[in-house]
Amino acid sequence: MNFTQMHERLRLELLRRIQRGTVSVSLLARQTGLGQSHLSNFLHHRRQLSLEAIDRVLAAQHLSAADLLPALQQAGTLPNGEESSSVPVVSHAAALFEPYIRPSVVQSMLHLPAGVLESIRTRVSRPRSAWQRFVAVRIPSPEALPMDPLVLPDAIVLLDRHYNSLMPYRPNRPNVYAVRHGSHLMLRYVEFLSNRLVLRPHNMAFPVDLIEVDPSESPGDLLAGRIALILNEP
Repeated sequence: MNFTQMHERLRLELLRRIQRGTVSVSLLARQTGLGQSHLSNFLHHRRQLSLEAIDRVLAAQHLSAADLLPALQQAGTLPNGEESSSVPVVSHAAALFEPYIRPSVVQSMLHLPAGVLESIRTRVSRPRSAWQRFVAVRIPSPEALPMDPLVLPDAIVLLDRHYNSLMPYRPNRPNVYAVRHGSHLMLRYVEFLSNRLVLRPHNMAFPVDLIEVDPSESPGDLLAGRIALILNEP
């Protein structure tokens, strides 16, 4: 990772924390002794921070340089010796809000046969294209039931965060999405009607949910990504 990439990862992590309300520019200025305008210019791509300023920000936010390193898909080995790719299994909050997955938030790694990830097509909006693409999450029973029997309790799903378009991945087959509903992640079929996201369950015993799309957002902003793979067996 070079100096420019470190800046970008730190900037995105701070913006994520500001969005979630855990820090503000004024609080960060008080913690670090840096000027609010200086920090604001950094957050808006108008200037870089010095190494000393980066150290102050990391210390103030209880981060280390290692936290800025993404948990990359890495070459690995399956038990039978075949090549594989690895995807981090993370919390729902990390999948929704963290552009780069820090090693400290990785719960485990999902190993997939080589070539699986490369074969998945993308359709991504420009802001999301900077995010780390693939993550996996575990779906507990209450959140799996609306998609039963497609998704079973404790399933692990592979999330492609570079597919936040409502265009079908395959003709005549609806996509299943991970959707941000407040601070929660939901799996649903999704349509966009009358400025609302319509979230449809697979299990018709559960209700249809509606999410108003703020004028400052696009529908894709609320889509954490397309579910590319469902693993129902432990």
